[in-house]
Amino acid sequence: MTDEQWALIEPLLPAPHWDGRKEKHPRREIVDAIVYVVRTGCAWRQLPVDFPPWQTVYWHFVRWEDQGVTQKVLDVLRRRIRKRAGRDPEPSAAVVDSQSVKGADTVGVGARGYDANKRVNGRKRFVATDILGLLLAVIVRPAGVQDRAGATTLLLGLYLTGSCRVVFADQGFAGRLVAWARRVLCIVVHIVAKPADQRGFQVHPKRWVVKRALVWLMLHRRLVRDYERSLPISEAMVRWAAISTLLRRATQDHPAQRPGPRPLEWVVR
Repeated sequence: MTDEQWALIEPLLPAPHWDGRKEKHPRREIVDAIVYVVRTGCAWRQLPVDFPPWQTVYWHFVRWEDQGVTQKVLDVLRRRIRKRAGRDPEPSAAVVDSQSVKGADTVGVGARGYDANKRVNGRKRFVATDILGLLLAVIVRPAGVQDRAGATTLLLGLYLTGSCRVVFADQGFAGRLVAWARRVLCIVVHIVAKPADQRGFQVHPKRWVVKRALVWLMLHRRLVRDYERSLPISEAMVRWAAISTLLRRATQDHPAQRPGPRPLEWVVR
């Protein structure tokens, strides 16, 4: 991390010596080691010697997750980016989607399933983002869980922790979930259907932002497969990947711009 990025993270970590132990290694190195594992996909035991011992890094990783540090950091970074974009800090609309990924040998039988639609044996990630593609919440379940069943817990989390009252989703979430969300949570779920005459790939309004967010997450090699033994640790890995992405966006001087049209003299006739 750069000094500017560390200045955003440091105040959000728990107070030093919160459990009576004297911290031997700098916290910045601990955070760098966690991001290194998520970004490169290496095992905890294979951390380079430049970082603190892997047992120390993993100990902090688990304790911070138990204290809700990752969700707190994620919320602060998201609010900062939204304010820079001229939007309200708290989003009023969200976009949800699911992603099935293969499970590694470390994933037990009881924590994995088979997605017959995608033909994937592993786990399924249910994510919710705002309209900028910034992560709001993530739930990890066995791949055999249907989209409507997994989205129930996801929408309940949005209702309890946020101000989102409008949700956009694809046809996999249609059915009883729409009526349940409106009746119980007062959340309006809009199903963005695929056009009947669509041929090949086509960008769908209100849905492409969550697809792009999933691509950003998959740039972290630890998420290409699910290696975690427990579901909460798998969710923590997704949040750390999102934090790594949001840190770069929160500290860049200018938002990334798409390249403009090529100059006329470069056009090959």
